Amino acid sequence: MKETIQQLDVLLSTVRSEFYQYLKDPLDEKQVEVLEAQYQLKLPADLLALYAWKNGQDDDCFEAFVNNAAFIPLEEALDIAKQNTSMIGLDFDVENWWNEKWIPIFHNGGGDYICYDMGGLFTGQKGQLIEFWHADNDRNVIAPSLGSFLEKLKEYYENTPEEDFDEYFQIASPENYPKRFIVE
Repeated sequence: MKETIQQLDVLLSTVRSEFYQYLKDPLDEKQVEVLEAQYQLKLPADLLALYAWKNGQDDDCFEAFVNNAAFIPLEEALDIAKQNTSMIGLDFDVENWWNEKWIPIFHNGGGDYICYDMGGLFTGQKGQLIEFWHADNDRNVIAPSLGSFLEKLKEYYENTPEEDFDEYFQIASPENYPKRFIVE
């Protein structure tokens, strides 16, 4: 995954140079340790690799990082996860409307997220990416891993002419994805 992130960095800095300047500086090990202690969890290596590259994007940048969604800084992502987890059984009374093992890493600004699933809900695949829609009950697993998702993003930039970029682009799903699930 490290190689994919390095290649993505080169592509973003050249193909989307204006957007690239809005990506935040990476987190260092000490910052991660503080966040892990604050939120009482141990983050997986692939998620840490992403945030060791860039810590999300600036709040005043409304361009999509991927799939019409912005890249959430880690502390904000963990705070959103904590808030949503606190609503399980209250506002979220449908089983798995939200799951305590999800960390939202991308958002569309309307309460919808692409989440890193540390538990592997529905498939047993820890580290998969799952879509959370605040008003809809589909919970699609869109990639088996963060690495495969970033690889598809890298391929998008390698294969899409610059004049075809727009702010609402959607990358292709990895083979055999998405896997569709409904919560009721």
